Amino acid sequence: MIFELAQRDRSEVAGLRRSLDVDAGYVSRILSRFHADGLIHRERSADDARRQVVGLTDRGRAVYRELDARSGDQIGRILADLSEEDQRRLVGAMGAVEAILGDRRSPELCVLRAFGPGDFGWVVQRHGAVYAAEYGWDATFEALVARVVADYVEGGRERGDAWIAEIDGEPAGCVFCVPKSERVAQLRLLLVEPSARGRGIGERLVEECVRFARRSGYDELVLWTNDVLAGARRIYQRAGFELVEEAPHHAFGRDLVEQTWRLTL
Repeated sequence: MIFELAQRDRSEVAGLRRSLDVDAGYVSRILSRFHADGLIHRERSADDARRQVVGLTDRGRAVYRELDARSGDQIGRILADLSEEDQRRLVGAMGAVEAILGDRRSPELCVLRAFGPGDFGWVVQRHGAVYAAEYGWDATFEALVARVVADYVEGGRERGDAWIAEIDGEPAGCVFCVPKSERVAQLRLLLVEPSARGRGIGERLVEECVRFARRSGYDELVLWTNDVLAGARRIYQRAGFELVEEAPHHAFGRDLVEQTWRLTL
């Protein structure tokens, strides 16, 4: 009840009973005890004198802060023994429960994180599946992605980095920043899951890549893509990349136009 009272300056007692779904007599006894302890103040509603409104006093808010801190400490102890992976799974599971049982969907939590075990395999698998479904590209594209990932794991991490985007604990996108030369970095393997598009995830991934390249002292950030990837191209343009070269070619079982884009850092 103290938590509910802390969410607003004043609450009507009748509304408080409805929100908590508690017996009216029980609520009345608790409020009388709180009032005697100096935790709440009581008054009649300015709109309807038959209704009573209550609110926390300064002492009541101090009690709320203490209870809230103790609750946070208890949750911290529960989570302390969980691995990072289990914590992500827990967040995702809680989001699923809220989506199924809640009256409305809560805002989805999107975070960028470093790669963990299994993530590199996810990148290869999702690139192969998504590009086959959306563009009809054959398995040679998945093979290319696998080589890029292998090169990064075996040596590209010294002057590069990579990020996974997660929504409610589940992978939703990725991007890599790898060294192309001493002064030039390359953005590679930008992907956003179809179900997660339209939420700015691609922009966040590209921005993170650009920030990393600048912090690492590179002079330029380049990328290679194909003209059919219109959504990705718009993200690159908004980030300041400029098209410097394009040419027709045949790859991944399709006739395409390859493009090179560049950003001066």
